Amino acid sequence: MAEFDVDLFVIGGGSGGVRAARIAAGHGARVMVAEEYRMGGTCVIRGCVPKKLFVLGSHVHQEIEDAAGFGWSIAAATFDWPTLVANKDKEIARLEGIYTANVEKSGGEVVKTRAVLEDAHTIRLGTGQTVRAGTILIATGSAPNHGAMIPGIEHVISSNEAFHLPELPKRVVIQGGGYIALEFAGIFAGFGSDVTVIYRGDNILRGFDEDVRSHVRAEMEKAGITVLTGCTVSKVDRHGKEFTTHLSGGSSIASDLVMFAIGRHPNVANLGLEKAGVALNPANGGIAVDAWSRTSTPNIYAIGDVTHRINLTPVAIREGHAFADTVFGKRPVQVDYATIPTAVFSQPEVGTVGLTEAEARAQFSHVDIYKTDFRPIKATMSGRDTRVLMKLVVDGSSDRVVGCHIVGDAAAEIVQALAIAVKMKATKADFDATFALHPTAAEELVTMRTPSARYVRDAAAE
Repeated sequence: MAEFDVDLFVIGGGSGGVRAARIAAGHGARVMVAEEYRMGGTCVIRGCVPKKLFVLGSHVHQEIEDAAGFGWSIAAATFDWPTLVANKDKEIARLEGIYTANVEKSGGEVVKTRAVLEDAHTIRLGTGQTVRAGTILIATGSAPNHGAMIPGIEHVISSNEAFHLPELPKRVVIQGGGYIALEFAGIFAGFGSDVTVIYRGDNILRGFDEDVRSHVRAEMEKAGITVLTGCTVSKVDRHGKEFTTHLSGGSSIASDLVMFAIGRHPNVANLGLEKAGVALNPANGGIAVDAWSRTSTPNIYAIGDVTHRINLTPVAIREGHAFADTVFGKRPVQVDYATIPTAVFSQPEVGTVGLTEAEARAQFSHVDIYKTDFRPIKATMSGRDTRVLMKLVVDGSSDRVVGCHIVGDAAAEIVQALAIAVKMKATKADFDATFALHPTAAEELVTMRTPSARYVRDAAAE
């Protein structure tokens, strides 16, 4: 009788867990994946994918407005929120089926139930069955965090519930200044809602380049979104179907919906981690792991949002793949977390890779900045008051491009390609030697010749 029922047991059927399962099975491992909710995880079911579909849908309103400048006369358009939600649900169900099928095609087994650790090798399923595994991978992701339990917190929704609202709210208050808050601000505003964003800091998009933060805020405000910074929500009152949101400064806002998007916490509760000797990282609350994604228990690993390292789907996928190659493919792989591209599907869209200006100036003695802010060609005909921002951050000593930041249409698509150049350590001279593709917004990236700023750190200050 074999010591273990399976070689690998994966807790969590999201993008990272599924990738790890498929690659491990491809290496010949006997694999089982447990998912208590729906295969696909946060990204597919209640995150990146439905959000991007909503963003695309909300952008149609702007396209209709812009059409007049190009000679189109479009009759008054109508929008039906329930149709959007129903069609989104169909697509998510299709993707969920693909995720399950892909695991099964690779030779793995999927069990739709909760899984809890009994010890370092034993997992108890929601059915009461126990499974013995040689290696366990925890990939349970994260969940919205509402923060402090203020009065009326029960009236507040998260991004999870936003995908299933029965109707489009006319007035929306969103607390938060990061990816999710700004993306939903643009979504609701695009569909016609009156949106107010509340953020505790001095400006939105903390951690992003300062020029990006300022540009996005200005564009959002031009689009009619109210952005209030330096304050927080202290209380939410309900009056029938309406809400009154009280702010820390003493003012209040009436709305039909209140949403918090102030962060996410790792899904570590009630997994039996203590029984298996799996430690948490006190600094971030996620499962503590080393560079190989190994936890404090040698045969148990963790990847993705549950580790609270870098909460991005492609990172979880890369971690899952590296884990499977290392443990089951006998090919040790460590994930390189440098120069990870990221996008905010706000309106306008943000795409960025590499260092911010502030990070570069702290790291390098000589930093050159190339920056342009211009009206896109489409706006010259549509008449829309909007501008594009493009910025390159260059190590002045080596001439290497160490950061790229774009705000505008297709920013994420452009940055995905640029990330290759940044990863390959391309220089500004390499950019300059590249032919421009005209007429495009992206050609600005290879035609900016004169630095907008140059910084030299005093050697005596180092």
